[in-house]
Amino acid sequence: MQRLPHALLVIDQLPKALGGGERVALNLAALLPGHGFRASILSFSIHPESSALQSPPCPIYLLPLQRTYDLAALRGAFELRGFLRQHEVKIVQTFFESSDLWAGGVAKAASPAKLIWSRRDMGILRTPKHTIAYRLMAGLPDAVFTVSEQVRRHCIEEDGVDPERVQTIYNGLNLSAWEPINRPEKISGNLVVTTVGNIRRVKGHDVFVRAAAALVSRFPQARFTIAGHVLEQDTFLELQRLVQELNLGERLHFVGDIKQLREHLAASDLFVLPSRSEGFSNAILEAMAASLPVVATDVGGNSEAVKDGVNGLLVPPEDPLALAEAMARLLSNPAEAQAMGLAARALVVEKFTSEAMIQQTAGAYRRVLV
Repeated sequence: MQRLPHALLVIDQLPKALGGGERVALNLAALLPGHGFRASILSFSIHPESSALQSPPCPIYLLPLQRTYDLAALRGAFELRGFLRQHEVKIVQTFFESSDLWAGGVAKAASPAKLIWSRRDMGILRTPKHTIAYRLMAGLPDAVFTVSEQVRRHCIEEDGVDPERVQTIYNGLNLSAWEPINRPEKISGNLVVTTVGNIRRVKGHDVFVRAAAALVSRFPQARFTIAGHVLEQDTFLELQRLVQELNLGERLHFVGDIKQLREHLAASDLFVLPSRSEGFSNAILEAMAASLPVVATDVGGNSEAVKDGVNGLLVPPEDPLALAEAMARLLSNPAEAQAMGLAARALVVEKFTSEAMIQQTAGAYRRVLV
């Protein structure tokens, strides 16, 4: 019996608290065998307590790599070449800078495998050397998957990738894990506004805190929560100081890494994403799947999920007062908020499912193998 073609998903790291890119890679690995491909994951750094290791959907391999330009990296290149040949890898799909540039370069130079970059952001965390490298290597990948049309345009206009090679494939949710659940009973008038995202400056939690401070007198029964793992300790300390300075200690709470996200969102009335930059937000999709109206900053691909005035509201980034006014509109109009939440859920069902994502991915795999 002929073996399925082997797709290797290469990702920079598998941390303890997984981000959106890591979760998408794991989801892909679980879905690919049902669409004609076997999958493996290779990472340069794996936290021993990473949730990726708890129920891995495929073999996960570690190729330790701290730098991409020293003697250890050269040895790693030979090791990766041997791995690709031994495991008969047909497709290498990379996630994030080191995987795109280093692993992608090795794969193209040392094997016949097809290379696909998976581009997930607008380059907000790039260093100047990454920017130069992406431009110099723009012709390297056989295909580039982008998570939004905004990221697609960035790849074409800023990096110089051939438009014919760039395809938008939206993140998708497994709807069976997001079946509607009954919202818990709450005291009449109580309101919960939440944001979900690992704590980094780019996520704009400070803007959310300032917007909350502008609302507390108008909505005395509102509570605000920030859910997410602390990735930048300095940012977290600054946020804690800001909460105290604005006298929000009793009204705004950091709830950490949420294990039961669906239940957490079901207990909320409004979801807010105050990011300074996004490629395409998984957190927005999860809130929409939970039938929550969304207030989000108009950055990256957010406007491709949040249709302003239909399933949520869009505001400029870095503007706490605009964010507060949009939040106030929905908190003051529960019927409008409920209608937007239902429209949000309907859009996820129509457009942002795991099945749609894997169908497009598998189809693109088959095309590059022709």
